Amino acid sequence: MKKYATDHIRNVAVVGHGGSGKTSLAEALLFAARVVDRLGNVEAGTTASDSDPDEIERHISISLALVPYEWREHKINLLDTPGYADFIGEVVSCLRVADGAIVTLDAVAGVEVQTERYWQMARERGVVPLIAVNKMDKEGADFAGALQSARDRLGCNVVAGYVPIGKAQALRGVVDLLGEQALVYAGGKVTREAPPADMADEIASAREALMEAAAEADDELTEKYLEQGALTTEEMQRGLRAAVLAGTTVVAVPVAATVGVGIDAVADAVIAYLPCPAEAPAQTAALGDGAEQVKLQADADQPLAAFVFKITADPYAGRLTVFRVYSGVAHSDTNVYNANHRRRERVGQIFIPRAKQQEALAAVGAGDMGVVAKLHETVTGDTLCDEQRQVILPPFEFPSPVLAVSVQPKTKGDEDKVSSGLDRLREEDPTISVSVDHDTRETLLSGMGDLHLEVIVGRLKRKFGVEVETGTPRVAYRETITRTVQVQGKYKRQTGGRGQYGDVWLRLEPLPHGAGFEFADEVVGGAVPRNYIPSVEKGVAEAMQRGVVAGYPLVDVLVALYDGSYHNVDSSDMAFKIAGSMALQKAVAEADPKLLEPVMNVEVVVPDQHMGDIIGHLNGKRGRIQGMEPGPAGTQIVRAQVPLAEMFAYATELRSMTQGRASYTMKFSHYEEVPGHIAQRIIEEAQQRKEEQQR
Repeated sequence: MKKYATDHIRNVAVVGHGGSGKTSLAEALLFAARVVDRLGNVEAGTTASDSDPDEIERHISISLALVPYEWREHKINLLDTPGYADFIGEVVSCLRVADGAIVTLDAVAGVEVQTERYWQMARERGVVPLIAVNKMDKEGADFAGALQSARDRLGCNVVAGYVPIGKAQALRGVVDLLGEQALVYAGGKVTREAPPADMADEIASAREALMEAAAEADDELTEKYLEQGALTTEEMQRGLRAAVLAGTTVVAVPVAATVGVGIDAVADAVIAYLPCPAEAPAQTAALGDGAEQVKLQADADQPLAAFVFKITADPYAGRLTVFRVYSGVAHSDTNVYNANHRRRERVGQIFIPRAKQQEALAAVGAGDMGVVAKLHETVTGDTLCDEQRQVILPPFEFPSPVLAVSVQPKTKGDEDKVSSGLDRLREEDPTISVSVDHDTRETLLSGMGDLHLEVIVGRLKRKFGVEVETGTPRVAYRETITRTVQVQGKYKRQTGGRGQYGDVWLRLEPLPHGAGFEFADEVVGGAVPRNYIPSVEKGVAEAMQRGVVAGYPLVDVLVALYDGSYHNVDSSDMAFKIAGSMALQKAVAEADPKLLEPVMNVEVVVPDQHMGDIIGHLNGKRGRIQGMEPGPAGTQIVRAQVPLAEMFAYATELRSMTQGRASYTMKFSHYEEVPGHIAQRIIEEAQQRKEEQQR
């Protein structure tokens, strides 16, 4: 592949709802550009962009894939993305480095849920869209209906740049409204000919709409159109490009990717309407210590600034780093500076994917993308730059994980392999979170949904040879008391020699929620020698950590040591520690103990039409609605407090109730008492676990 100037480069994401044909479209573009010599198929697992075993097995995209191709003296860095919400992190990464996007719509279904979400994300990031109405060869395909769906649900001024010739099984080509010629597909080849005579009225009407959109982009064109009633093809082209780049108009193309119809039209539209890197909004980076900001220009003469947007593992090449150059030039076999980690990195051979092969590059210029293997320090979101001008591009803002499972190795002794494997997978997918709950001692794996976590667990086995068992995380309950009691704890043991003797009197008082644990020394007259008091406190603290009712830590308690006795010979630190522990357990049993559960602040952003369902569902989860207020774009924000025990499956439930249109966040608020009937079940489960562990 030859070197291209910045104005002949396009960085284009392919986004849309799952099943709308993004990967098939990408494959068809590669085939039309002669990157692949045969058209791959998603069902057969033979596409260039879905090469991961999980993708082949499930027939869906899981990771973003860079698949460049050349078309009419331009280089297009095409980024194929997953459509399923579980893998939204890949779309976030992709839209961060793309300047334009091909938004795929199913010609039968029109705009679907994830299309709306990705459209909004693209608009927020200044990514310029082009719509491809795919699957025009299917029964029920409706090009006009899909465009109306886009107008209604995406709120965009969409115009057809091409119209289909025939539909469903009779689809045989498209008409280029600007060029006024038909692109007819037969036997894998395209021929250009005069438009069908029976479509004259439809073509004239569609071209008029296209001309109006072009005229509105420029005062001079508007004046000419009003005066003369027509624009030349060149003027229409210029006006449309200006309108699309300004975000006032979106051009749509009908296509049937699996049979190759309309692919040339999509490829031409990418060049005609989507921006080159120099036309995209300039990226702002922090200079040096961050006190100063600098705009990065897509200029090869500027110092290097490249952004890493994907880390992946190749079974042959090892760890691969995918990056975009925002300014300067990245050369093979040279040193760069990682500004995030303040370390130099040695860059070896830079290359680009070429179908399932790799093509070596001497350098990657401003606005372009490349891949390099075996960088040691660099991770997703890092900036590689010239050490003489250290800049850091803003980090990714990935959505927080919404679903967690506990994981433990099936084979004892594999804990280190699990930990190492999860760390490696987090490098590839930053939307994964791994943590250890110190209360329950469980390792928690968090992700964006059931399918996401299922894929991660599968990759642990396939890539690192370790199998894990997953389960619902245990809730970190707490225990507390509700009334004041006074008890004695005496430990006395004779073993034939020196015995053990410790005797303490404790008073336990409940404290306000959140107060924690307080220990008070109220001993007078030396009833308990000063040197034994720390041992009593230690015994009390350890017993509180183990819990009394269900094995959960005891909190919000004042423990006062106010009396006791000792033996000059038999008393010891150990004896008083045990006495303190015995007293605490006895006292808790008499102090009307209660279980406490963590309660979360939950914020749900939901479309207006689903408000009633969401509120009713939260109430059914023992939630308390705290308030509601209008949200963005026809949504409502519902705030509630809900016990954590009710929230583990909420991500899946919410997605099901709203067809994926709602989202939520939650964070810890406080602990409060568990209702009696639920507490009894929790205590019984804890006793059962204890018995199983003792077997």
